[in-house]
This record gives sequence, structure tokens and C-alpha cells, in this order.
Amino acid sequence: MAVVGVLALQGSYNEHLAALRRIGVRGVEVRKPEQLLGLDSLIIPGGESTTMAKLANYHNLFPALREFVSGGKPVWGTCAGLIFLANKAVGGQELVGGLDCTVHRNFFGSQLQSFETELSVPKLAEKEGGNETCRGVFIRAPAILDVGSDVEILADCPVPANRPSITISSGEGDEEEVYSKDRVIVAVRQGNILATAFHPELTSDSRWHRFFLDMDKESHAKAFSALSLSSSSRDAEDLPKNKPLDLPIFE
Repeated sequence: MAVVGVLALQGSYNEHLAALRRIGVRGVEVRKPEQLLGLDSLIIPGGESTTMAKLANYHNLFPALREFVSGGKPVWGTCAGLIFLANKAVGGQELVGGLDCTVHRNFFGSQLQSFETELSVPKLAEKEGGNETCRGVFIRAPAILDVGSDVEILADCPVPANRPSITISSGEGDEEEVYSKDRVIVAVRQGNILATAFHPELTSDSRWHRFFLDMDKESHAKAFSALSLSSSSRDAEDLPKNKPLDLPIFE
């Protein structure tokens, strides 16, 4: 059985563990670097990203988290976890990185501007069945401003009318508006990384957790395929050089 680690420094890690239990998957709490060893995948939950970063620094987790992400095992970040995984964050804090995107840490405003909405998720429905929408719970949520060419967009949503103006330094000391579109990205996948600005663990819809677990199965399948190909190549190299590769069974 796959073992899924859930970073348990702060935030909604208990809710992720409960969601995993509901679908019969073993989840374990992770607070120290050595607890990442032996995991098949990792969830970085929502919470207060600055506090989580301070605790991660205190436990010297950042180097181990970066190594885990770069190692190719599936990693899913929700809300604050999305911020952790981004290569760049407006508002600034230490990041794990790995996801080719720019995220705004408080795109949707303060805690008072938290909201729920229906999101169109055709890719999720295609892989996991069910409706082509899911409930998105946004709590003082981030959003993705832009993504690299290798990043697959899984969901976006309308920008609320009451969203505060988003500005960022241009690098020359001036402030400039950087986001004026009417929709914003809230869920993406890039290789082994899944990221959502909202909280699937706070709903009864288990499809996002199943989607993530399927990424783990894909990872194992690729590893097995690569191992088989490598083994076949070695076997071919071990054959006598003066004989064809399509030898008959009997000679």
C-alpha cells in the first residue's frame, strides 16, 4: 500500500489525513526531514504560509523538501502548499520551488473575503468520473498569475469584483498593475507536482485525492518501465557480439 506523507507543521493536515482514510489510503504526519524517507508521495497542506515557512526552517526541512520534489515523487500543495511549491511568490517568503509559476500569496484578499464557488474541472472528471465541476473552498487564498509552457492548467475561476488591486514592484522602484484579467488560475499540474489554491480536503469530494494517488501509480509505472528497458538493454549487451539478436530457439 502506498504511504502518503502529509506535512504536519500547521494548517489543515488532519483534514488531509481524514480524506486519505476515507479512501483507504495510509497517511502519515511529517515534521522532520528523516520522516520523508520511504514515502511514496507528499501533501503540503493549506495553512498560514509564513508560519509554516518559519516552522520548516526551525526543523531544517527546506533542503529535504526540495530534494523530495526534485526526486520525482508526487507532491501536492493546497493553498499555502501551492505557495511553497511555486518558483516565485509575490509578497516574498522562502519557497521549496519546483513548480514553474508565479503565485500571489493573498490574491483573493483577507480572511473576511474567503468564499466558496463551483469550478469547472473537465480533466478531473475525465480521469476520476463524476461531475465536470467541483466545490472550491478558498480561505485567504493565493492564485497563480502565470505559468510556464510545461504547466497544465486544471482549473480557473472568475476574479471576484471585491478583490483588492494587485500591484508588484517593476524592479525599478515603481509600482505597476500586473493582473487585470477576469479569470485567474487556481489548479495546475507540472510533471510530479499538483497544486490547488483551494481546499479539496474540506469537502466530501475525494476525486482530487484520487487524482493525486493516480499520479503516484503513474510514477511507479514509469519507474518500472525504465527499469525493464534498462534490464533489456543490459541483456542485449551480454549476448555474443557475433550472433544476431533474433536467435532461433533451437540451433
